[in-house]
Parts: sequence; C-alpha cells; structure tokens
Amino acid sequence: MNAELDGQIALVTGGNRGIGLGIAEDLARAGARVAIVARAADRAMQAAAALPGSRHAGFACDVTDANAVDRVVKETEQTLGPIQILVNNAGITDDNLLVRISDEAWDRVLDTNLKGAFHFIRTVSRGMMRRRSGRIINITSIVGLIGNKGQANYAASKAGLIGLTKSVAKELASRNVLCNAVAPGFIETEMTALLGPAAREALAGQVALGRLGTAADVAAVVRFLAGPGSAYITGQVIVVDGGLVI
Repeated sequence: MNAELDGQIALVTGGNRGIGLGIAEDLARAGARVAIVARAADRAMQAAAALPGSRHAGFACDVTDANAVDRVVKETEQTLGPIQILVNNAGITDDNLLVRISDEAWDRVLDTNLKGAFHFIRTVSRGMMRRRSGRIINITSIVGLIGNKGQANYAASKAGLIGLTKSVAKELASRNVLCNAVAPGFIETEMTALLGPAAREALAGQVALGRLGTAADVAAVVRFLAGPGSAYITGQVIVVDGGLVI
C-alpha cells in the first residue's frame, strides 16, 4: 500500500457506493484510516469493513441534521482520531422541469447536497483550525458550472457548493486549512450501468476522450488534494470530465 497518507484520518460522506466508495478505497490504499458515513449504518459498516488496510469505521448519519453531524464527528474522532481529511460527497437528485419542481424537492436536494456539506465543514473545521492543518474536499459537478435542463435544484446545490468552497478557502487559509472542490462529468455509476448501449454511446460521444469516467478517475484527484503535493492549492475547482466542457 502507498503510505502517502499514512495514519491520517479521513471522513467520507456518501462513501458506501459509487464515487464516494471509490474515494474511500483510494484514501485507504494511500494509508489513511477512513470513516465512511452513509444514511444506513449497515451499509456504512459493510463498506468500511471491505476497505483496504484496517482500522476503518462506518457510521450512520442524516447529513441534513446538524445534531447528527456533530454526533458522528465526535464518534469518528473517539474511534479513529482527529479528522484531518473531510470529503463531502453525499448527494441526491430529484430531477424535474423547473415549473414542476415542488418546494419539497427543492429543499430536499439543497439540504442534502449543500447544507449537509456546510454542517460537516462547520463541525470538522473547528478541530482543523486548532491544529492548524486540514484538507476539505467538496464533490461538486460540472452541472454546477454549466447548468442542465431538468436539474435546476441539483445545479443550484452544486453551484452553491462551489461558492461555499471558495469562501471556506479564504476564511480558513490563515490556519493552514485548505478547501477545494472536484467537479466530475459523466461517470460510470449504478445509474449509467442501467443505460442501453445507444444511450451510453451518446453520452461518451459528448466527451473529448470518448469514454465515460470512472470513480477511480475522481478518486485520484481527491487523493492528490488530500496529500502533500497540494499544499499550495486552495479555493480551486478541478474538473474531471474527460474534456466534456472544454
């Protein structure tokens, strides 16, 4: 195993599947001890138990609940140690045309994707500031940069996450806490696996590299931002989209 992050404690929200799981696996391979946070405890613990290495943990948490976030951060630090790397990956979609998006659907997406990240940043950053060290990495989306039909709520949440990233970076820089965002494009997920060959080919045809990305493509950038090579990078949005929005 690569020891680039040896002994560091990382917390990954939405880390039980898809991009989040790929990130958790890569951080673990780099030597980090990882706390996977998911809505269901059994899924979080199963994912953590399957990570490379040892001494990982899984916790259940509703990221929209500030008290639950405070609790899971405390439990993580009691179990593994002070959190040095925070990856805000938890996110949902509830797509519809703008005029058909209900208030409930708007609030549900914004509360999970944006407020959830705010909750974890607010809680975790306190310890990072005291220790004068920390990495916060927010998983946004190219949709937050360019928008998308039928995803006004999702695009707003991801654009908001970019603004949050830049504000946090400016506010915490004096304490040596770095905050960056990663914006994936079309990534192979459980949802894209259900698409037929023609639909997948159409998606890939929009990408300069001619293929969909993988969770590993995103995870590699997250690991870089969590590691020593990114010590002079903060407030940035790194697009991982194969050239989709050149």
